[in-house]
Amino acid sequence: MRIGIIGTGVAGSLLAEALADAPGLDLLAFERVAPGEHAEAGTGLNVGPNAMKALRLHLPARHAALRAASLPWRRWFVDLADGTRLMDLDLLDVAEDHGMRIRWSELYRHLRAPVADRTRHGHVLEAIEEDAAGRLVPVFRTAEGLARPGGFDLLVGADGRYSRLRALTCGEPESIPLGVCIWRLLVTEAADCPYDDYGQWFNGNHRLLSFRVPGGAVYIAGTFPLPRDGQIPEEMKTEAAQRALFTPAGAPPCPAVAWMLGKVATHLPDIHWARSATAPLLRHDPSGRALFLGDAAQAMVPTLGQGATQAVECGLVAASVIRTGGGAREVAAARDPRVAFVRDFSLEASDTLVPGTDVVAGTRAKIAPDFLAKLRRTYTDVT
Repeated sequence: MRIGIIGTGVAGSLLAEALADAPGLDLLAFERVAPGEHAEAGTGLNVGPNAMKALRLHLPARHAALRAASLPWRRWFVDLADGTRLMDLDLLDVAEDHGMRIRWSELYRHLRAPVADRTRHGHVLEAIEEDAAGRLVPVFRTAEGLARPGGFDLLVGADGRYSRLRALTCGEPESIPLGVCIWRLLVTEAADCPYDDYGQWFNGNHRLLSFRVPGGAVYIAGTFPLPRDGQIPEEMKTEAAQRALFTPAGAPPCPAVAWMLGKVATHLPDIHWARSATAPLLRHDPSGRALFLGDAAQAMVPTLGQGATQAVECGLVAASVIRTGGGAREVAAARDPRVAFVRDFSLEASDTLVPGTDVVAGTRAKIAPDFLAKLRRTYTDVT
């Protein structure tokens, strides 16, 4: 069986590593960036305990390497912008292991290294053709021109939220906006940061999220509701606007929020601005010859940190299914019910980002038994 993997992000790299020694498989991966480059890797991320459990079960050596390269994600606390504590959760109360905090670039480096000998870099997917045997033939644009590496029995789209393989085989997916802007920033001069683990700070429905990552850096993300047209107003991309969003009325911001706002002022040109959105879940094309993993299949809101986390599960579970002779439809049967639950729960947990929601009541509901039971299911129900 000949398998081609489009994209060596989280899901694609793990799939390639987990299938590297599988008998009867001829596997080749394609990546648009050059070796050592990591597109869109300038920030940090938190990876949930469920991903770490999946790695421990399926690829223990990769689990150990990532543990050594990351900081543990042990706690999730929520404060108001004035410092009032609303929630402080020990992840071991709802999980079997800690999550991790890591830079995107470091995650990519550790995941791509084991499959470097099977990866062709500088390949941008342009079109899909079909050979005489009915196999899909990807057409890539490279520095030397168009390249056709032959037919594949299965093409795997692990090329992200804007998957070219999904668009070519199934059409462009519908974008379903949450009505929220999310901006991201990685601060590297952070020795004086007054906090460590994963925290959130609310001023009304405006939220800051931040935590330390290895190398003395701090990841910061901010969210705020968007106007009805869903566009990010240019006037919101200013220091004054962001200070107004996250400064409580009639009181100074707490030290953590004040520190973050200072870094926003210093690094405003470095902030990445985006609109939070999901897309309909789609695991494969009608023929079953194209399989989609990670964000290519299941773009979701980042509220519970399940984007990269679910991509880890995708790559490892898909490899397990393929090793036992399954294909795209069998991967769908193994993954889609799990993904649907996590996507729905992540949307439910996003309630405090939406205008009209009482942030205090909404946060306290997240330490109620029903929410914690769903969080425990998210963090432990790994195939």
